[in-house]
Amino acid sequence: MAHRRLTTAQAVIEFLKVQYSESDGRRERLIGGMFGIFGHGNVAGIGQALDECGEGMPFFQPKNEQAMVHTALGYTKAMNRRAVLACSASIGPGSTNMLTGAATATINRLPVLLLPSDTFAHRRPGNVLQELEHPSEYDATVNDAFRPLSRFFDRIARPEQILASLPEAMRVLTDPAETGAVTVSLAQDVQGEAFDVPESFLRKRVWTVRRLAPDQADIRNVVQIITASERPLIVAGGGVRYAEADAALVAFSKTFGIPVMETFAGKGVSHGTALSLGGGGTTGTGAAAAIARSADCIIAVGSRLTDFTTASRSVFEQARRFVGINVNASDAHKLGAVPVVGDARLALEALHAGLAERNYGTSRAYRDEVAGTIDAWWDTYRQSIQAKPDEKMSQGAIIGHINRAAEAGDVVVAAAGTPPGEIMKAWDNANGSQCFIEFGFSCMGHEIPAGLGVALARRNAGHVYVVIGDGTYLMGPTEIVTAAQERAKFTTIVIVNSGYQCIRALQEATTGTDNFGNEFRRRTDNARSLDGAYIDVDYAANARSMGADTFEAHTPEELDEALAAARAVEGPSVVVVHARERESSAGSGLWWDLGVAEASSLERTKQAYERFVEGRARQKTLV
Repeated sequence: MAHRRLTTAQAVIEFLKVQYSESDGRRERLIGGMFGIFGHGNVAGIGQALDECGEGMPFFQPKNEQAMVHTALGYTKAMNRRAVLACSASIGPGSTNMLTGAATATINRLPVLLLPSDTFAHRRPGNVLQELEHPSEYDATVNDAFRPLSRFFDRIARPEQILASLPEAMRVLTDPAETGAVTVSLAQDVQGEAFDVPESFLRKRVWTVRRLAPDQADIRNVVQIITASERPLIVAGGGVRYAEADAALVAFSKTFGIPVMETFAGKGVSHGTALSLGGGGTTGTGAAAAIARSADCIIAVGSRLTDFTTASRSVFEQARRFVGINVNASDAHKLGAVPVVGDARLALEALHAGLAERNYGTSRAYRDEVAGTIDAWWDTYRQSIQAKPDEKMSQGAIIGHINRAAEAGDVVVAAAGTPPGEIMKAWDNANGSQCFIEFGFSCMGHEIPAGLGVALARRNAGHVYVVIGDGTYLMGPTEIVTAAQERAKFTTIVIVNSGYQCIRALQEATTGTDNFGNEFRRRTDNARSLDGAYIDVDYAANARSMGADTFEAHTPEELDEALAAARAVEGPSVVVVHARERESSAGSGLWWDLGVAEASSLERTKQAYERFVEGRARQKTLV
């Protein structure tokens, strides 16, 4: 057998360069590039290998290790999970900075390859810089923190171990049911150790992203359940998008008259059916809430059914049966559902055929009720975001202006705070745009890096809009510098409302407190809390200093002009728009379970707890 003499790091790079994915006959480079911040733990290993062997492996220079993982997640979303980015970090804080990104990836079922560096395997130098010295587990390192956050974890302590580890890592990356963060921890000394690498290890490999066909007995069972229902409701999650089952979902809804509510990850997948209720759950539309309350059969397709979707299991009040369609068996069984374990598109097509044979369809009265509920909701919502003369714009109005500026092929990115909720309620995908909302982990700081990742994956496609509040902007704007380096074209809209207003509103609802630690205010003399005037931050100047073209808007007309100008920029742009500090648009009216204080000397907190208990009475125990 032929061999090549390579270091472990060189072998890793040579292996990653020849990995491909194949889905429905389409072949992609599986590892589209590598992000890395170098330190003493990887500069002499992975860094040297990229320099010598990196031809064909694009290298990107991020500014924060957590951010580079978020960038990779935006990239893989844009590639529909058929391609991923690798992320290299040095030992110690460089690697642990990636932990939040790993959790975001695994919770959202998004593939990313993490290559954190580790301390010496041979231990000759004794305890070293940035090493964790555990009193009873001498082999423990900070990288063990990746274990519960990863779908696959391995620590490489000998060069030969990569021969088994890396192929298994690729298998997990390309398995729709298992995918998430894949972590291969590389000891810094082992990275530079040389060994004879079999040529067969370095040959091109193609990993098939398989569509799992559902069991026909399960299909027949579910056909009977749906046929017996009068008010079925589809909950469409991210699995619909990743299975490219949008068209099958719309056809299913239109043919059988079944309304669809979307999760955060599934936002936009039901565009094309008149029975689309838009975003559902706690931050969804009032229309979705009303229909969900009275539905007798819930058909969850590609959804993890989290508490925001189910309103902490309080919204499906009349549902007698649940159906779970998911490639992941655990998700398919949630809420005590009758499971269909398989690919969303194949399952919907099989159910379509089975229901058509039985001439199933919901009643005209039910369809008319759904349509009327949708129309009434939109009237209520539009009224709630209208501004009075001389007032600042509401966040809902701002989202509407961005929506109207978007064109076919454009993408809007959001993750935490108020913007995801407004997009869930009000974004209209009829213009051919897409919504990439990360709310599985609801990670502040995800948005700008993710927008960069989408832009890198879609350089010649539509425009990317990142929508964030000023609180999120302050958490991590530095990938704007990376975007300037790469001439990556996307627009970040910073909605300035002087704080974490989403949580301030939640604080008021659950404690009765007007504001404690959630607004950006100055401290007054001898004050216990920050209760002075709002602090003024020049976000445009800050973004401009990092290489972005910047625009500022106070009025609807200025916002429209700024969005048009930003679209023409060749590189990153930032639009700073000033919104009302405290405002809320029409919501779903649904409940959310929180740790509300049961005992308090404050009357306002006692009243908040009473309201919480009223909501809890509707919560159902489902298994």
